Amino acid sequence: MNPQFDIVALAAQDLFTLDYQDILYDRVQQIPGSIQYSIKRYRKQPHWDLEDMGMLVYRYEKSTAAGRYLELHYCLSGNVYCKQKDKECDSCQFSASPNCLERVESVDLVSFRFSPSQVSQFVKGKKPASLLDQLLQFKHPLPFKKSQTLSNKTTQVLETILNHTYTDTRENIFINAQTQMLLLYTLDSMMGEDSIDTISCKFLENEADREKIMLAREILIKQIGEPITIKELSRKVAINECYLKKGFKELFGTTVFDFYQGLRMEHAKFLLYEKGLTVTEVSLSLGYSSISHFSTAFKKHTGCKPCELLR
Repeated sequence: MNPQFDIVALAAQDLFTLDYQDILYDRVQQIPGSIQYSIKRYRKQPHWDLEDMGMLVYRYEKSTAAGRYLELHYCLSGNVYCKQKDKECDSCQFSASPNCLERVESVDLVSFRFSPSQVSQFVKGKKPASLLDQLLQFKHPLPFKKSQTLSNKTTQVLETILNHTYTDTRENIFINAQTQMLLLYTLDSMMGEDSIDTISCKFLENEADREKIMLAREILIKQIGEPITIKELSRKVAINECYLKKGFKELFGTTVFDFYQGLRMEHAKFLLYEKGLTVTEVSLSLGYSSISHFSTAFKKHTGCKPCELLR
């Protein structure tokens, strides 16, 4: 499961990568005969402004059953935890956590994957009578993503999952029960209108073309310091420029240029604010030909000049 960038980008209404951030907690768990879930906790950076978000991902591949699944992804911001999660410090153990120096504000990314067999059991009758039934029985032929801000009910369930004290078998039973509630609340809110926004670019119905667009995004993320043109990018992923631009906008809700520029500027903020690099050093590391060009791009994206951020 790896749509973390998507959910964070939506939650922030902006674009940045989490690869270099301080991970406080990282867990991937498969409940036998049930769901696979993951929890990734990052130290929240001072310049992050995130909104709690949820995303429903419906994946359908006609050729293989392994390519069909339903995923729920959530981004929760602002929870506070003791850094010593598995062994709380003395302050937390003695209920003095508000004074604990080891407590940090976090961003939690929580994901759950359901297989067709796990969700099809909830459908009443053999023939799909509604759009929801089609999805749960994987009769809907087009993959899609649908995002939404979190309801209070969904947030409460996620909080219980993040803060429970169960272990071993009891933990599996607890997580399994809570994820069914999450599935119910998410489908209720996101599918209440009985309609979805499916892919409008017909060429993206082809799995190979979707993978090329995904690869293009990965190349942009890895080449933050090596400017690349759309023509060069299209050649790298073997797809024409028009399809690349249309497909990227369709899948990620932003243009190639805006994505890349936002990614670079967020990385610049990190280098300036967290790493303490100078404006000149950051400008060079991102491949800008002059400091003035970098400063102009930075101000357009953030609303302030690099030197103002340093102050």
